[in-house]
Amino acid sequence: MDTFSDFKVYADQLAEIARWAHRNGWAPATSTNYSVRLPSEAMPAVCAITASGVDKQAIGSDNVLAVDGHGQVVGRQGSRPSAETPLHLMLYRTTPAGAVLHTHSLAAALLSRTAKDRGRLVLSGWELLKGLEGVTTHDCEVVLPIFPNSQDMPMLAAAIETQLTVTTACYGFLLAGHGLYVWGKDLPAAKRHLEVFEFVLECEREVLHHGDPSRTR
Repeated sequence: MDTFSDFKVYADQLAEIARWAHRNGWAPATSTNYSVRLPSEAMPAVCAITASGVDKQAIGSDNVLAVDGHGQVVGRQGSRPSAETPLHLMLYRTTPAGAVLHTHSLAAALLSRTAKDRGRLVLSGWELLKGLEGVTTHDCEVVLPIFPNSQDMPMLAAAIETQLTVTTACYGFLLAGHGLYVWGKDLPAAKRHLEVFEFVLECEREVLHHGDPSRTR
């Protein structure tokens, strides 16, 4: 992007986040996407986002694009932004998110299908929930809404936007059989929220598989 001199700093940070997610097993094949809100001097670009179809094990800053509020690439051409760009842009419109991270972990995919008929997954009692902004005790209920998956991203984004106005998402939601979306006030906060949710979802998956020992005493 030629009009914003610091763009490469943001692109480097996103590429590193994507490689980190791959190392954690949350980004199989060419799946997942990551974005960060850009400052006002980058206008008309709204955010930087990873390109479509890139192996996250080897992603670099050249695979990160600037897009405007309509999802159109600003500046450098030649690559397509993630197909799920409308979901990222929706979150930047409707939340104070400074970064949005989307992963495809095994735990998120399985639990989002198991609980899809309930429309939400309630997380409670896990100490690591205190890693979420504003949560100060494990004795709480954090709700992850679950939405039906769709390949029509503008339609899906519109449906989720309607629900987010009446649902306390607490920095995340699940797409059934698909994966996890999280956000935070900036990239470090979003990364921390992602670690929290992925760890707690793995705990919930183990409880689902093996049972909760506290309930068998």
